[in-house]
Amino acid sequence: MAEEKVTVPGIRARKGGTRITMVTAYDYPGAVVADRAGIDIILVGDSVANVVHGMETTLEIGLEEMIIHTRAVKRARPKALVVTDMPWLTFHLGPEDAVRNAGRLVREGGAEAVKVEGGRKRIPVIQAILDAEIPVMGHVGLTPQSVHAMGGFKVQGRAVEAAREMIEDARALAEAGVFAIVIEGVPDMLGQLITKEVGVPTIGIGAGPDCDGQVLVFHDVLGLGSGRYPKFVRPYASLADEAVEALKRFKADVESGEFPSDAESYHLSDEVAAELLRGFGSAG
Repeated sequence: MAEEKVTVPGIRARKGGTRITMVTAYDYPGAVVADRAGIDIILVGDSVANVVHGMETTLEIGLEEMIIHTRAVKRARPKALVVTDMPWLTFHLGPEDAVRNAGRLVREGGAEAVKVEGGRKRIPVIQAILDAEIPVMGHVGLTPQSVHAMGGFKVQGRAVEAAREMIEDARALAEAGVFAIVIEGVPDMLGQLITKEVGVPTIGIGAGPDCDGQVLVFHDVLGLGSGRYPKFVRPYASLADEAVEALKRFKADVESGEFPSDAESYHLSDEVAAELLRGFGSAG
């Protein structure tokens, strides 16, 4: 666990220094585990829609759910910086609406910063949120909230013009005042170029090894997912398989009568047990 509380200025100062680690967490136990591991940033990601609620896309999760999940994470009192995704349609209707919704994530959820997907078109709302003294993390590349506009979850920035546009988006976000930028689902060279072009830390997810930090989904890192993992994921455990095997053993022990054993049962004193049995005997 980090010795001191991680802050927005502290993360900003890590540009070009020690790599930043960020994982998602959506509840109290997840936040405790991430913080015990010394992770720098906990992202209460809108990916909770997929990995916790079983939804098809992140578009289905709303502000109220994100507040609840952020509150759960904050109850762990993590040393890590807590950043919450602003879900779809909470910052798309204009600066006033965006500030109100970001403020709810901070006031009701306890978020210490918010993350906003998108490039230059999001600058007005980002500036408004920053004017309200709420730190903002940017996000370019594959932005899951734009899944329909992008035609699916596809690597972005493969063409020269698209790559140049993304670099300009990242520059604009940095100039607007975001304290870090997530780069998702782009060729490694583009991740490297953006990292060199902006003065704030970049945090990659499927963006190559040259970003200032890396982020993965909690469930992916621990092997708690099901099905096939994306190319950029490296599972560091297989906890889903271990959990299945543990539950199978529990089921077998219950069916055989081996659980609970004497050691896992509570007992009356000999005196109380004898008195209780005498009472049942006389009643019979």
